[in-house]
Amino acid sequence: MDQEEGQTAVDNIVTQFSTYEDFLDSQITTVDLYYLEDETLARQLVELGYRGTGEIVKREDFEARKAAIEIARLAERTQKKTLTSAGKDLQDNFLKALAIREEDNRNGKVSSVIFIRDKNSHGQEVSGYIDYAHRLKTEDFEVYFNGKKRLLPRPTDLRLYQVTTLLESRSRQNSTYKPSFLTIFPEGRLNYLYAR
Repeated sequence: MDQEEGQTAVDNIVTQFSTYEDFLDSQITTVDLYYLEDETLARQLVELGYRGTGEIVKREDFEARKAAIEIARLAERTQKKTLTSAGKDLQDNFLKALAIREEDNRNGKVSSVIFIRDKNSHGQEVSGYIDYAHRLKTEDFEVYFNGKKRLLPRPTDLRLYQVTTLLESRSRQNSTYKPSFLTIFPEGRLNYLYAR
């Protein structure tokens, strides 16, 4: 149990301080610096365990735990990025095409724009352009790959055309309906957003 408590204490120290020198500096008091007059000497005394106000942690232990925590953090991040389409038996050609492009869109290697023309649940024609990479980041595609939901454009996508919305917009603006697009560059890639 003592070894487990010691490991927990080292983990707390490692997460609290970014470098080993920062940890050593936290153990040095102003009185130590006054009498020793040398910060390097004060650090050495703390490292050897002769001075300090807390736990004795060796440089090797600190760096090993720091590396282990970083590896665990990276493994957790990559584990979260598992592909939604992985392991699914897709029958629809559209979903197969999305599955092929999913990994590259998630990693930012490819940017895909999907044009969809379909009818919504009210029987109205809906068409629009979808930024696939953006939708993958903001939405869980599990429901689409499982076939529980159809992929349809939303007002937040690049461009949405809905018959009733377009007619209302034209009547309000005296037939001067002009779509406007805003160009932005998030994460170094070109993106168009529809601005109302």
